[in-house]
Amino acid sequence: MPQHQPSSPTRRAGEQVIVALPGTGSDADFAARAFANADLGVIAVDPDGDGLISGYRRALDDAASTWGTIVAAGVSLGACVAVQWAIDNPQRCAGVLAALPPWVGDPASAPAAHSALLTLDLLRRQGLDETISQMQAGSPPWLAAELTRSWRVIGDQLEPVLVEASNYHAPTAETISQLRVPLAITAATDDPVHPHAVAQVWRAHAPISTLADITLAELGADPSILGRRALEGWRSLDP
Repeated sequence: MPQHQPSSPTRRAGEQVIVALPGTGSDADFAARAFANADLGVIAVDPDGDGLISGYRRALDDAASTWGTIVAAGVSLGACVAVQWAIDNPQRCAGVLAALPPWVGDPASAPAAHSALLTLDLLRRQGLDETISQMQAGSPPWLAAELTRSWRVIGDQLEPVLVEASNYHAPTAETISQLRVPLAITAATDDPVHPHAVAQVWRAHAPISTLADITLAELGADPSILGRRALEGWRSLDP
């Protein structure tokens, strides 16, 4: 899938751009809305079933080659990739906006990875329509609508995306401690799939960081709260 650039940012001297990576099973449409703001352009990236993580990193590299420095942003799995890329590319990153961090290090015991594996199993056994039907039955209306839309958009690539995402080793606490740019986190206090405790670990180990708390009801009402609260935190940290 190609990159989705909802704001079509044009490079001007001194400006920065947000490169937004979606979470597992999500897409550029949601990432663009999650990080929509009045000041910075947003390049939202679609998942690539031929290489989910490599595709995300390539999008970050390409944007940094154009803009010089970028703000790396992501939701869930996308936040993991954004943090790791920022650690690897400190001179090309002005900061990280991390929404709903899913796990630390090994995904084996992570609820988000477990959810991806359950979805993958159902998808393989019963197909996309039945998988969507069962997801809708067990999800809040706003989340059911988002995933129904994005899963149908991703289509045949959903299976390889779920495989790669569920096996991804996120940055460990020790790795996060190597981050040299500001990290601004937004986390939901009542999200069982993205435990608030994970966000607290990220916050505790990142040398320059802040954490903003929201609720799932607030997220469902307005996805842009993810990026808005993270941007507020980033600006409070940025010298």
